[in-house]
Amino acid sequence: MTKGELSKQESSALSGINYAGSGVNVAHADETKKALKEVLDRDRPSRVLNSVGAFASLIDISNLPYQSPVLVMKTEEPGTKQKLAFASDRVESLCYDLVNHLINDIAVMGAKPLAVQDCIVCGQLDGAVVKRLVTGMAEACRAQGASLVGGETSEQPGVVSAGLYILSSSVVGIVERNKIVDGSKVKEGDIIFAVPSSGVHTNGYSLVRKLLDRDPALATKNIGTDTFFNAIMEPHRCYALALVELAERELLSSMAHITGGGIAGNVNRVMPDGLSAVVDLSTIKILSVFKAIRDAGQITDADMLAAFNIGVGLVGSCRPEHYAQVEAVFAHYNDTIYSIGSVESGSVPVQCKAALNWS
Repeated sequence: MTKGELSKQESSALSGINYAGSGVNVAHADETKKALKEVLDRDRPSRVLNSVGAFASLIDISNLPYQSPVLVMKTEEPGTKQKLAFASDRVESLCYDLVNHLINDIAVMGAKPLAVQDCIVCGQLDGAVVKRLVTGMAEACRAQGASLVGGETSEQPGVVSAGLYILSSSVVGIVERNKIVDGSKVKEGDIIFAVPSSGVHTNGYSLVRKLLDRDPALATKNIGTDTFFNAIMEPHRCYALALVELAERELLSSMAHITGGGIAGNVNRVMPDGLSAVVDLSTIKILSVFKAIRDAGQITDADMLAAFNIGVGLVGSCRPEHYAQVEAVFAHYNDTIYSIGSVESGSVPVQCKAALNWS
């Protein structure tokens, strides 16, 4: 056999191979995309200039009322909570987790979300599941004044197991340059306040899943009027509508989204040099689900604070004279705030005082 020739055996082994035979059904994917186009074109705002099928999305920002616009971008994923969501058929709930976490990350900087793109990676494309995912994400975006404008759906057999989905998404937002909330306006004497979370949100689920694997009965344990499993699957709350208004009115000096790393690990990202956020841990209103997690795993307070939000979705700061206005804005959007400390001079970005009150 000359160099480059295939033997009869090799030729026979390759005959009949096509893309569908390797696990990717292009025709099925195209049909799914047609269904997704209908979802994404629903209520599509005029600033979105094209639809599904283009190589990239076009967003017109020329008519937005900004003098010095700054684009704000972020990519996020819902962590291992997605494994629990798919196993319990809570696809739509997961969509809100993904979008709300993502949008919060730019809203704490004062940015209004404009457009979101999703990425769905799977081992075997189920058109019905993908349509539920895209529909759910589109609805979650609309609730925050944003648009889901497309993204990527990738079928990867041999890399991802059939039935497994891995989600992520990206957002583009916009903020007036002089109204960016990045901690640069923090001053000594500012009030530090907390905004309650709806639950575990989207961080700490590797630990939560380990507890459930060790004690499956934990899932049905009563947490108030609900079960432990329902409590941990409560969607991540989004605060964007209030945050964008507060930034526009220049009432905030800083805002931190409490995700992985907990209170200290996120507040330290917005404290300027020479100033310290002094937080009284005894004032934190801990949610019952975190008490159940702590008891089930005999977890130390230090580990709870590092892994979970323990009931605090956001931590912000403002001048004392602005506190009542900040409180009123959050109340307008059905959220509450409460004081947990103040900004003092210091070399440590965050100082946590007292102890958590679990009673």
